[in-house]
Amino acid sequence: MEIGIIANPAAGKDIRRLVAHATVIDNNEKVDIVKRIILASQSFGIERVYIMADAFYIGYKVVESLETIKKLKCDVEIINDHVTYSLEDTIKATQLLEEKNVDCILSLGGDGTNRAIARVIGDTPLLPISTGTNNVYPEMVEGTIAGIVAAIVSKNIIHKDEFCSKDKIIEIYKNNKLIDIALIDVVISKEQFIGAKAIWNLSSISDIIVSRANPWSIGFSSIAGYIKTVHREDNFGLYLDLKENNAKKKEVIAPVAPGILEKIQVSEVKKLNIDEEFIYQVEVPGTLALDGEREIEIKKGDNITFKITRNGPCRVDVKKALEWAQSRNFFTEESANAKI
Repeated sequence: MEIGIIANPAAGKDIRRLVAHATVIDNNEKVDIVKRIILASQSFGIERVYIMADAFYIGYKVVESLETIKKLKCDVEIINDHVTYSLEDTIKATQLLEEKNVDCILSLGGDGTNRAIARVIGDTPLLPISTGTNNVYPEMVEGTIAGIVAAIVSKNIIHKDEFCSKDKIIEIYKNNKLIDIALIDVVISKEQFIGAKAIWNLSSISDIIVSRANPWSIGFSSIAGYIKTVHREDNFGLYLDLKENNAKKKEVIAPVAPGILEKIQVSEVKKLNIDEEFIYQVEVPGTLALDGEREIEIKKGDNITFKITRNGPCRVDVKKALEWAQSRNFFTEESANAKI
């Protein structure tokens, strides 16, 4: 039984730290989270853990620490030593973990980290742990619990449909060619250059497409969430027109960043069903921000098509997995063999 861990040392360190009041999860805490994942998962039979190599040497520090206190009982292998200090490391690590047929991948990062994973992951279950900024996709999961759940998934992989489901994504086509995806939201901005990527100037935003939205999240999807809730399970998303070209526009106040609430004028809200194509004709040059970060430059005359699909990661539902295991006496039957 094998699992993989992708811990992004750059998650939670973007320019929004200068303009908002976000919590910082430093890399030493990420080391501790990974340690707890390993300690818990090996207690329930995980035999090998693969960890992505990174600029902070998270995997190496974890191994050194656990070996020093003689608590490391499973094999640990650091993969993808050719670090590029970019999201390409995450993409390459995901591909390597898929090639090794691991039973579960755990990610430590934000929406951006998981978007990179989602671009290449197949049907391997993904357990995303939040350590970034304005996160909507990953959730706050204690490392010990994450390790237990990873072991549950690994030991019951043939039953994964009981506690895993395919997530929604927003597919982005430019002039009929698939160019990228977003997990949560796409923001169309009049900012013409990618620059520092993170987007915070609301006056530049003209349109938003979301795959999910709720009033308990932070970020651009919360603008939609303060109008209508769109759950992960719902087979639709929303399009919001923020251009001031409609007499029926409504004003919404929403938390667009930690500690920052803004009033936003919304002219139109449209429901987008799964697999429905929404065609956007670019009238003003700008950029597309995917899950909060500017990634794609667009020019006047471009035809951009957005489509919400179920082609996203096979996501692990932590609570469902634990309740499923509990109802089948996983914890009582495994206690005799637990390596504690």
